Amino acid sequence: MHKVVTFGEVLMRLSPPDNRKFSQASNFDVIYGGGEFNVAASLSNYGIDTEFVTALPDNAIGDCALKATREFQVGNQHIIRQGNRLGIYFIEIGNSVRPSKVVYDRENSSISKIEKGDFNWEEIFKDATWFHWSGVTPALSQSAADVCLEAIKMANKMGLGISTDLNYRSKLWQYGKAPYEIMPEMLQYSNVILGDIDTTMFMLGKEKVAPEYTNENEVKGHFLNLIELLPELHTIGMTFRESVNASHQRIGGLLYKEKTLYQAKKYEIQPLVDRVGTGDAFMGGLLYGLLTFGEDRKKTINFATAACALKHSIFGDVNRVTKEDVLECISSDGSAKVNR
Repeated sequence: MHKVVTFGEVLMRLSPPDNRKFSQASNFDVIYGGGEFNVAASLSNYGIDTEFVTALPDNAIGDCALKATREFQVGNQHIIRQGNRLGIYFIEIGNSVRPSKVVYDRENSSISKIEKGDFNWEEIFKDATWFHWSGVTPALSQSAADVCLEAIKMANKMGLGISTDLNYRSKLWQYGKAPYEIMPEMLQYSNVILGDIDTTMFMLGKEKVAPEYTNENEVKGHFLNLIELLPELHTIGMTFRESVNASHQRIGGLLYKEKTLYQAKKYEIQPLVDRVGTGDAFMGGLLYGLLTFGEDRKKTINFATAACALKHSIFGDVNRVTKEDVLECISSDGSAKVNR
């Protein structure tokens, strides 16, 4: 029986309704989410035991974020209450040729103020089999990066599997350090990475590459190079996105393991409801497949990609589908006929 621990920040998301621009907004839809929490929520929906670790302010807004963990039956026994504020992001959801826009308000959030020793990682991991983190947390502050590395080292020491979604957010790295100064040591412990080749090389401080993803041999060569750079890495996942416009996307997925590349079919997404959280949906599907499908890697990448595709049809940060929904999507022709 697997138990997955994820670590990161819960955010309050504020978005104008009905695809309005910020300048048109007289009210905002309020949703709580965040990359690592979204992954835990997906896994919980699929029947995996989960625990989410974070820091929340000890006030009514922190209570709202805590309520979100209960809504998705994600464990919250190791959430600490400290600091004065919850991180916020505003999103203007795009449509057609108008792109989405994001404005962050995360400075001095509770999790950015955490320190080494705030969490008892040995206790947190005692009955867990897997630990998941993303590149967002070490982007928040030096102390958040230090705590994340503390967690990674303990997870490795205790024999947990470790996965990382690189999640590069250029607007967040504002405390004087670049990703390639922080991420290489942390990634040395990762068994599974989600990210494209050029982002991974950038975070490792290596020469930038521009791979031709339609060339299978070239892609396999780059993935093999990454595995040789990171001693614990054995699996790489990647979403394959073609943006026609903000309302029309084509979604595919790649999985590389043991010198073999597995590719899922592409999904045509039109119209698109909400793109936020689709990478987290892929990550949740990927982890579910790796933990439950054994060596059936084709089934794993199909599951992850279908989960990602389905998330585009769901408003909010969290993918609310069940494993049955995902399996039905895989076996269907994409017509989404009414189930009667």
